[in-house]
Amino acid sequence: MRPLLTTCGCTIATGARLRNLAEVIDYLGVGGQTGIINSTEIRVHRPTARRKDREKFISGKNKQNAVKAIVLTDASGQLLFCSPAQPGSCADITHARQSGLVKHLVGGPAVEILASVRHQGPGAHTGRRVVTPPHRKFKKSPPAWYKEIYERRGKAHSSPRIRIEHGVAHLKRWGTRPPP
Repeated sequence: MRPLLTTCGCTIATGARLRNLAEVIDYLGVGGQTGIINSTEIRVHRPTARRKDREKFISGKNKQNAVKAIVLTDASGQLLFCSPAQPGSCADITHARQSGLVKHLVGGPAVEILASVRHQGPGAHTGRRVVTPPHRKFKKSPPAWYKEIYERRGKAHSSPRIRIEHGVAHLKRWGTRPPP
């Protein structure tokens, strides 16, 4: 596989090879790094009519046939892990639990994982290792001081998370990239 990737112009870094989520969590823990997790949907053709679980592929978010994968990067946006694809109807938090994220964080090293709003929940089970954006305490007519604090905390959380969007874009763009 490496010679094929090299001929397509992809550079392959030498060093640690991470094969599963447990190795990624250990790698982040040893280096004292922060991880960033997000889910992405990939649009697919509609499954055949003979397939009995055909409705599972319809995403509730985009109302289209899709599969969903969990992507984990480091703080610089380097892609470390991409989970096997699940049908699009699977919730992000459910997919994270099925992949073993909570299990690996509870028994593993102290690692901070920045997550989106759709991953709220594992933080309580993992000793606050999964960090999500702040909840909005006042939904109607918040005080002026609260609105400012809420916006500042939200920006502080979303600014480092932009790197995972770059990692996901790189992953999706790789297959459509023309050869040099």
